[in-house]
Amino acid sequence: MQVEDRVIDFKKKIDLISVEIGKVIVGQKEVVRDTLVALVAGGHILLEGVPGLGKTLLIRTLGEVLNLSFSRIQFTPDLMPADITGTNLVIEREPGRRVFEFQKGPVFANLVLADEINRATPKTQSALLEAMQEHTVTAAGTRYKLPQPFMVLATQNPIEMEGTYPLPEAQVDRFFFKTTVEFPKMEELNLILDRTTGIELPPVEIVIDGNDILELRKLAREVLVATPVRDYVSRIVISTHPDSENAIESTRKYIRYGSSPRGAQALVIAAKVNAIMDGRFNVGFDDVVKSLKSALRHRLILNFEAQAEGIPVENILDDLIKEVPHESEKNS
Repeated sequence: MQVEDRVIDFKKKIDLISVEIGKVIVGQKEVVRDTLVALVAGGHILLEGVPGLGKTLLIRTLGEVLNLSFSRIQFTPDLMPADITGTNLVIEREPGRRVFEFQKGPVFANLVLADEINRATPKTQSALLEAMQEHTVTAAGTRYKLPQPFMVLATQNPIEMEGTYPLPEAQVDRFFFKTTVEFPKMEELNLILDRTTGIELPPVEIVIDGNDILELRKLAREVLVATPVRDYVSRIVISTHPDSENAIESTRKYIRYGSSPRGAQALVIAAKVNAIMDGRFNVGFDDVVKSLKSALRHRLILNFEAQAEGIPVENILDDLIKEVPHESEKNS
């Protein structure tokens, strides 16, 4: 199949997935798109929003549409690492003969919902690190591979922070995207009430499966990024560092630490996925801007002045989009 035909087929599949998810999930188009981009890119996503906005329903519906296994882990202060990864149990095979057998934990699924991840202790949070980065779990010196595709979708409540353990920057940086789940508008809320207070939710159909997702990932990686677009990504990330000569004014004033190289990687890969989701095999500057906030909002650390003045990170990201030029000054 020619590249053009593969891209057209990719776009059709993504459109069908969006339609099926839309049968259950009302609105939240940006959240749905970010989730699909992160899935195709092979990354993980951090969803931030108050309870009751349909985050669990979205992930469960995505699993049904893609025919992927789904598991939900409710993070609590007493949750232990073995509750996530699994543990070795003594099994009696026959009378008088006992052996250790590894019982897989809920992390052994294609889509893993880590609900309210900041409620668990750092030790338990770190149990996800190897799984997220290496796609493996180590128990008693033995490594077990996780099913593919594998994606962690973590949620956290931005309001109720008492008794929580904020995720360390090193772990937050491992999330491909951080997406804010907004409260629905009135017309959307009315539609949610109509759908959820009736007899049952509308059924969804399977569009593709795990093998198709892996093929889509390969196609996304094949997309070439022109040098000007790559340089634009680098300028964006460098401009988030307050001690850089390319830093914009709001960065120097309000940012303590800028994005890591993972932010640049996320922008490039997301731009590739955005391009083929729109039916193109070439990446433009708009493809980068489309995912800029989701890729960088959790990678910028505000300083004391920003927190004292109540400056949200979204303002700095808006300034980056406005002030960082697409072309380098040498070429302009």
